[in-house]
Amino acid sequence: MGSVDVYILGQKYTVKGDAPEDYIQKVAALVDSKIKEVYINSPNITPLKASILAALNIADELCKLRTDQEVVANQIEERTNILSGLFEK
Repeated sequence: MGSVDVYILGQKYTVKGDAPEDYIQKVAALVDSKIKEVYINSPNITPLKASILAALNIADELCKLRTDQEVVANQIEERTNILSGLFEK
């Protein structure tokens, strides 16, 4: 398990994990970007509140992607069943 230094809002954090360094840097950059987006819309917000709002925005994106993935998986399953039915005749 390695460690990677990342910067979020100018603060240094050491992240330990098995993921490649470039992936960890990419994830940290996403978090930093999302927090900065919150600051653009609410410049007087505290860092904690900005972080929580950014986390909610990221979680919202994740939930929407999971829902979209589920819809696509169901469509694939339905089409697979239709195609399988065509071969069984």
